[in-house]
Amino acid sequence: MFTGIVEELGEVTAVEQLEEASRFRLRGPVVTEGAKHGDSIAVNGVCLTVVETADGEFTADVMQETLNRSSLGALAKGSRVNLERPMALGGRLGGHLVQGHVDGTGEILSRTPSEHWEIVKVALPANLSRYVVEKGSITVDGVSLTVVEAAADWFTISLIPTTLALTTLGHKQSGDPVNLEVDVLAKYVERLLAAGVNPLHTTGEAR
Repeated sequence: MFTGIVEELGEVTAVEQLEEASRFRLRGPVVTEGAKHGDSIAVNGVCLTVVETADGEFTADVMQETLNRSSLGALAKGSRVNLERPMALGGRLGGHLVQGHVDGTGEILSRTPSEHWEIVKVALPANLSRYVVEKGSITVDGVSLTVVEAAADWFTISLIPTTLALTTLGHKQSGDPVNLEVDVLAKYVERLLAAGVNPLHTTGEAR
């Protein structure tokens, strides 16, 4: 489980194409400190398993399913990436609950800068539209953000200088793809309601 608070702006140092998979080597001295084989690290919001670490770098195998559902397939040597380690049990939840399971990809439609922040408009896939609400939470390339406006096929986010400076969102241009993860709690509620279950009751009787 992650919080969507990016710890480090890392870099892809190598990409190896495998059969129906890719192996990435990424540089991230902060997130690799104490990391070992089998640990999880979120890369642009995608939860990946560490294969090995050495000298501030780690490798991760990305299967075809992940490449199909995220923008990781577009990464190349030299690409910058957002990195985050899993939330420590008992730690502060700075963003919101993030699984690192990408629901789909969007596209940067426009950027509107101002003196102290920047408004970014992102295309929203039709199958995710119902989960995105004004003032709700969404994860964009692994960054926990608050939705400013929500329409049927787009939403906007407001980026402060810190986010612009310390994440890849400061460098994304119109037309660039981004990974999206919606609030998992909304999906659970939808599933329960579709099954005819009242999530406020554990039995047929009110409590």
